[in-house]
Amino acid sequence: MLELILNRGAERRLKRGHLWIYSNEVDTKRSPLKGIEPGSLCQVLDSQGKLLGTAFINPSQLICGRLVTKKSSFDDSDISERLLSSLSLRQRYFEHPSYRLVYGDSDGLPGLVVDRFGDYLAVQVSNWGMEHFQQQVVDKLIELVQPRGILLRNDHQGRAVEGMPPVKEVVFGEVPEMVPFEENGVPLLAPIHAGQKTGWFYDHRENRRLLNRWVKGKRVLDLFSYAGGWGIQALASGAASTTCVDASQQALDWCQVNADHNGLVDKLNTVHGKALDVLKAMVAAGEKFDVIVLDPPAFIKRRKDHKAGLSAYRHINELAMRLLGEDGLLVSASCSMHLQSDELLDCVRGAAHRLGRRARILASGGQGADHPVHPAIPETSYLKAHFAHLGGDR
Repeated sequence: MLELILNRGAERRLKRGHLWIYSNEVDTKRSPLKGIEPGSLCQVLDSQGKLLGTAFINPSQLICGRLVTKKSSFDDSDISERLLSSLSLRQRYFEHPSYRLVYGDSDGLPGLVVDRFGDYLAVQVSNWGMEHFQQQVVDKLIELVQPRGILLRNDHQGRAVEGMPPVKEVVFGEVPEMVPFEENGVPLLAPIHAGQKTGWFYDHRENRRLLNRWVKGKRVLDLFSYAGGWGIQALASGAASTTCVDASQQALDWCQVNADHNGLVDKLNTVHGKALDVLKAMVAAGEKFDVIVLDPPAFIKRRKDHKAGLSAYRHINELAMRLLGEDGLLVSASCSMHLQSDELLDCVRGAAHRLGRRARILASGGQGADHPVHPAIPETSYLKAHFAHLGGDR
């Protein structure tokens, strides 16, 4: 096996449990990155030659290595053991087989995401190292879960960054366009083939569960609604009405499908358009809502975008607050890894202050148990949500 030797002191972060190796941490004079085939397994050594573990290598990336074990080798048996461990953890903490079954680094399987929708699985592979084990992953999932079908959703942007081709195909059994699953006791359908990522966003499960307790009889606005994860569950929990807003008409059609699936179409309104434009129009029209969910896509995808992204979060939180009636509830969420929870909280505080409203934080949440955080890798903790009660004038 090839060896990758690190510069002096570069091993400190790895010894604390982090799994990523940056290209500038490699002693390229003693172990050149050039010429290593993407996805190769390499033994990683500190500057004194002591083994740190084995890693997947992609020499062309800033994160050029991802440790997969502290041992000197990694093979099919390690894949099998970790998939079994991931499944056991979910079965312990979830009653219904609807969850993220594998969450990359946190489950010891960097570059692999698997979402389970009852009898169906969506699999995503995002680095060359895991690509080499893809068939073993599929075979083991068939053995462990006995699914009716497995869809490979390797058509995401992350593969392009790694120089990998996009692929979307059913690799086992049959997979319908919409697959049934359950979240917080609500039966839903996920657009597994055509939807974003794997078809659903399980990460906000617990935050949705919390909101569901507070929506009975309320008029709800679900911004960036996608297929209705927040809005349809609110209706199922007794909300008087939900208005779903999304820039994708297809997403709003899926909201309609999920509302119909629960017999709630008569309480659902949909608005097609960009959230900012829709918000401004609603403010101008004097509309008011009792509950507003603000769950946008990541405004800060790269560290250098932080300033502009933070400004965008401030602006959209203030616009949303203008639509909240007195004693309204705002759920302000972010999936931007580069935005800290207290920064989002400050966006809420600042918007309330500028509007002269009294804000009280009722709760704050993060990602669910099927997105476990690796304690040494802060990057695995990305989701945040603040529940703010907005009173009238201070």
